[in-house]
Amino acid sequence: MSALSIPRPRTSLFGYSRYWAECFGTAPFLPMSRAEMDQLGWDSCDIIIVTGDAYVDHPSFGMAIIGRLLEAQGFRVGIIAQPDWTSKEAFMALGQPNLFFGVAAGNMDSMINRYTADRKPRSDDAYTAGGEAGKRPDRSSLVYSQRCKEAWPEVPVVLGGIEASLRRIAHYDYWQDKVRRSILLDATADLLLYGNAERAIVEVAHRLARGESVDSITDIRGSAFIRRDTPEDYWEIDSTRIDRPGRVDRIINPYVNTQELDECEVERRNNPMLGVDINDAGEQVVQILPHPKLKRDHTVIRLPSFEKVRNDPVLYAHASRVLHLETNPGNARALVQRHAEIDVWLNPPPIPLTTEEMDYVFDLPYARSPHPIYGDAKIPAWEMIRFSVNIMRGCFGGCTFCSITEHEGRIIQNRSEESVLREIEQIRDKVKGFTGIISDLGGPTANMYRIACKSPEIEAACRKPSCVYPGICENLNTDHSHLTQLYRNARNIKGVKKILIASGLRYDLAVKDPEYVRELVTHHVGGYLKIAPEHTEQGPLSKMMKPGIGSYDTFREMFERFSKEAGKEQYLIPYFIAAHPGTSDEDMMNLALWLKRYGFRADQVQAFYPSPMASATAMYYSGKNPLRRITYKSDNIETPKTPEQRKLHKAFLRYHDPRNWPLLRDALKRMGRADLIGDGKHQLIPKTQPSDGRDYQAPRRKNSADAHQRRTTGKSSAASKGKILTQHTGLPPREQTSGKARPARPTGRSASPSAVRSPKKRTPR
Repeated sequence: MSALSIPRPRTSLFGYSRYWAECFGTAPFLPMSRAEMDQLGWDSCDIIIVTGDAYVDHPSFGMAIIGRLLEAQGFRVGIIAQPDWTSKEAFMALGQPNLFFGVAAGNMDSMINRYTADRKPRSDDAYTAGGEAGKRPDRSSLVYSQRCKEAWPEVPVVLGGIEASLRRIAHYDYWQDKVRRSILLDATADLLLYGNAERAIVEVAHRLARGESVDSITDIRGSAFIRRDTPEDYWEIDSTRIDRPGRVDRIINPYVNTQELDECEVERRNNPMLGVDINDAGEQVVQILPHPKLKRDHTVIRLPSFEKVRNDPVLYAHASRVLHLETNPGNARALVQRHAEIDVWLNPPPIPLTTEEMDYVFDLPYARSPHPIYGDAKIPAWEMIRFSVNIMRGCFGGCTFCSITEHEGRIIQNRSEESVLREIEQIRDKVKGFTGIISDLGGPTANMYRIACKSPEIEAACRKPSCVYPGICENLNTDHSHLTQLYRNARNIKGVKKILIASGLRYDLAVKDPEYVRELVTHHVGGYLKIAPEHTEQGPLSKMMKPGIGSYDTFREMFERFSKEAGKEQYLIPYFIAAHPGTSDEDMMNLALWLKRYGFRADQVQAFYPSPMASATAMYYSGKNPLRRITYKSDNIETPKTPEQRKLHKAFLRYHDPRNWPLLRDALKRMGRADLIGDGKHQLIPKTQPSDGRDYQAPRRKNSADAHQRRTTGKSSAASKGKILTQHTGLPPREQTSGKARPARPTGRSASPSAVRSPKKRTPR
């Protein structure tokens, strides 16, 4: 196998011989009770999936994808959704599974689902019937796994989903403000599958069905498991320490870029594999002495142990840096981390699905509705995505507050146009309430469909965390023509009145293809288009790995020009993050001045949410920047942590609210900017409070979700009142002032930007 090619899977998703139970056929819904099993003629389940979400048989919900995929392989799959976790009885409802339990917290991390960025409990749950809160425990996948083991100790437990993915190694836990060990250990599970695990779960199921022991399954990509020593045929790279100035560690540098070195090359680190020579200029040069064992697929990097990263934040940042450099399936190596006397071993990331495999997954016979057990109860997340279509996976943006790369990867996995159009036709023909409006064609990002590196060899070797930061990579193909054609063909389907785009747009990428922007603005904006500059100041933007505000200005000009040409009054909704690592009080003040200058007022205020494993979370915890080489003497990052400073940063985003003026006056005086207090045009807040003493009330106007709901159904949605709802396009919710969560597609975004808009006129120039 070439060092510069992404390895091929051993078997495609549709390349396995079906299990004998395929004779039972396809279930209308995967059974949730023994009565349903009896109707299907089953005496037992081969696999039982336990999930923290209500069961919706739709490809935007993880339990449905995995369940239907395993059913297509011939297995009998049952669902235990949102069980009573206080005892083992609920986990015995379907009997003992023949092969294994598959356990996941749901489409969202259970802690982000339940708590706001201020650690306050939310009052609802978008993935529960009726939006009722409290139907899942904290750290659900951990609790569910333990209960499965209590119910049937001999049955293997396989963890999966976003919560397990982001906790697969020692991780900072924002809610306890400490580093916790791998969830694999606390959950007492047998195997953990991270990322989109279709390929891995199918292989696990077939191997267990053949009689293999779960303990012997240690060679599947995208898996984590426990082992006590490194196999003899593996070469171990020691990365348990950081590089200190003035001292050279005897380790191979895990930060080395494989575009510069080939498979057997390593950086000079006083390593016995390297020699030194003198060139004609009298300079020292390194001679590479290849080691026969140093093969990437038989190399493992040893991270600092759990005990070390728990006690040393700088080592935590170092471990985070190494992990994020090992995310490309074309060149990633296995990782291992000691926990006391045992190792948690992480195999390299899974191989991305091909277009044919993506079509296979999304063309499975989903019922496309919630299980009948819920009756007429509304499931808010389902209501938001029932008329939307997911066209791709992954994101190469690399935003540090986001966990897409750690979960879905940065290589875009695309469906074919034919598969997408078939799903639209199915929505038209099968989904109740369809009025001709497709609410979204998107994914983690709206406009990365069929965009990739120009060279497969470069893509497989690249170790850059982003293809679009600090600028668009010269090797990235930015042609949006496939997406433009998909839009055109989709809106020409009989019975389709309009195709809206509700997923977040990567505007710095979109401006590279003006024809795409024209198509989008002319035909696919439902009055509002959301984009995410996240900030205006270079300090925080550099820690987010986001482009400067100039890219936003370029896109805004194109948006306004094409809207005018189309004769439409349309608005941009930019999102911003408060209290992100690297953000000073002055940065937030300047952002507030920018908002006032352009007449924007934030409808919601959100603060950075440190989700497990994100690079920005490592910044938050350690005060160091894992985007650069870590040393104990490297500069510290200014990080808003105290409740008072986080409250101040949110107040700057709502500079127009009189309730925030006393806090802002004190802050501006302390910052030496009392000149911004007054009634002048260029001043931020007035000197005095309103004379009537009443609380500030936001102007009553229709927001984008409510307007969209009226267009599609003729009535306002209760779920959309008072907040802008995103489509099912991000892992965690956008934070609301009310503390309510919005439904989100599982992509891993972990920050919670604010939405702002111009209340009375077009987005100003």
